[in-house]
Amino acid sequence: MRLGGPEPIRQRHLARGKLLPRDRVLGLLDAGAPFLELSALAAFGLYGDGVPGAGMISVVGTVSGRLVIITANDSTVKGGTYHPISVRKHLRAQEIALENQLPCVYMVDSGGAFLPLQSEMFADREHGGRMFFNQARMSAQGIPQVALVMGSCTAGGAYVPAMSDEVVIVRQQGTIFLAGPPLVKAATGEIVSAEELGGGDVHARTSGVADHLAEDDEHALELARSIVSNLPVPVQFRWSRSKPAMAGPDRDVALANLLPRDGGPIEDMETLVRLLGDEPEFQEVDGGEGRSLLTCRTILSGHRIGVLAERGSLDSRALRKAARFIGQCQASGLPVLTLQNSGSGDESPQSQEAMAGLLATVATCETPRITLIAGGSIGMASQAMSGRSTSPRFLFRWPGSRLSAFERELAAELFRHRPDVQGVDPFEVWDREADAYYGTARLHDDGLLDPVETRDALGLALEICRQS
Repeated sequence: MRLGGPEPIRQRHLARGKLLPRDRVLGLLDAGAPFLELSALAAFGLYGDGVPGAGMISVVGTVSGRLVIITANDSTVKGGTYHPISVRKHLRAQEIALENQLPCVYMVDSGGAFLPLQSEMFADREHGGRMFFNQARMSAQGIPQVALVMGSCTAGGAYVPAMSDEVVIVRQQGTIFLAGPPLVKAATGEIVSAEELGGGDVHARTSGVADHLAEDDEHALELARSIVSNLPVPVQFRWSRSKPAMAGPDRDVALANLLPRDGGPIEDMETLVRLLGDEPEFQEVDGGEGRSLLTCRTILSGHRIGVLAERGSLDSRALRKAARFIGQCQASGLPVLTLQNSGSGDESPQSQEAMAGLLATVATCETPRITLIAGGSIGMASQAMSGRSTSPRFLFRWPGSRLSAFERELAAELFRHRPDVQGVDPFEVWDREADAYYGTARLHDDGLLDPVETRDALGLALEICRQS
């Protein structure tokens, strides 16, 4: 997935004097600084497995000492054209920017929409036009947007640089136009080159769409770093941060050993919380109530946080305990980390009432929430416990985790009546659709985390949330 398109296409890309898309991103980021790649496995197994990463790279990292979000079209994958899942990945990056007040850097090298699927990404509310709506909202909120036009920028995609605050275009590579030379010839009979129609000189010296004309990709990255270095820094952060404690290799090994191998729950959530925290001790809250849920305060990468960790099926007492603890965290200004490990409830009338109360608490919670599906995440409680539908700032999964509306046995019985899976073992259907790779391919999360990288990823996610 990280390589992008086929080797001959990558070599053709390099022969044109371009950097490969991932090298562009790494070249912009501060050397040695941590970064968080989002939805790296988007479109895995979709579209004939021919659109790795959904044809784009999405990263939050540090540029000139400032946290920014970068989206980079991968033109080695179908010419960088947008598929429906590509649009969703781009919109998710903008959503993160809006929520966390992060400057955006768009690395544009795209042929626009993948025309055979245009009906699935043009007309609706969350289709391609939403990108430009979001750009307008970000401009209104003072969130800086920088576009680097490093290749083709065609059709609706031409509005990405047009609606950005500052634009760099690469000479003899970058082009911006609504309709390319073939359509111009078809409509008017005129023969014109891409450079004459909308190249760097046109937009940097005539139209005014571009502010800077770069000689090549490296020069464009240099200009972008300079632009970001002059952006205003956050006036204040949401909370203070202490010096993070370093985790040794023994802790990484112990985290990896907790990974569920068979899709089952993690047996020892207390150990998981201790391994994620800077120190092995944590402060438990309401320890004698709702024992299927651990609620505690700890420090992760220097951030003081509240943690909810599922230890089994959540009954009404555990659900009320979760709502009460989230309210306490909000009152104290603590971000909330939810570790999902069961997600199922007992479905009693008391639990249904408690579930409604928890959903209301989560939906109105204003302190940042981050969710990690570490083990199972089953049923309505999986959403009430800061699931994707409740818009946590970030939601990650561990490989081997399971996410489903129903337990495996019940789902298998229901699947027997699905016309699209007749003649297929229903348990195999559940195993496939609850699998972490199935979900991350469809952007049901922000990415799969290797257990040994989880502390760093969660620490960076918390630092991102601290910006707003």
